[in-house]
Amino acid sequence: MVKKISVFIDGANFVYGLKTLNPKYSDYRFDFDKFIKKIVGKDELINIFYYNASLKQEVNPRRFKEQQKLLSRLRKITKCKVVLCKRQKRLNKYDEEYYTIKGDDINLALDMLNDAWENKYDKAILISGDGDFTPLLKYVKNKNKEIEVISFYELTSKNLIDEADNYFWIDKKIVNRFFWRGKNE
Repeated sequence: MVKKISVFIDGANFVYGLKTLNPKYSDYRFDFDKFIKKIVGKDELINIFYYNASLKQEVNPRRFKEQQKLLSRLRKITKCKVVLCKRQKRLNKYDEEYYTIKGDDINLALDMLNDAWENKYDKAILISGDGDFTPLLKYVKNKNKEIEVISFYELTSKNLIDEADNYFWIDKKIVNRFFWRGKNE
């Protein structure tokens, strides 16, 4: 039986996961389109949601430009919705600036819940290892939806994995297989 699949990507978690494999890895060079086609297989892709926040151009112009290229590629993927949240400036205990993303987790949770309630998918694929999503998985499963978690071993909550129906790890072999080899934008 063909299942209706929705994919939910926690962009910040994905970036940090890549860095656990190799500090030089970047999501800018990952082929999400090819990867999602592989994980969906013969099932029907309903939609893809990608959550992250735009980098600050004035902080790092090169990384900002690379991220904009990635976001442009993502927007060209059929059925992909890029959800950009806010970056909020914070200060650490040494009064040094850093930024956190605000709104990504809640937007992902609301989209996954809403689409479960509206019966838009049979199976949700969560690309994140964030344990904060564990209660979300419980609610979605109560709507008789299947949940698969795809993540990086070192960044994955055991509770999240315990709640998922299926899971698999992204490792160096997978990253290299789905390295984006397209033309420069």
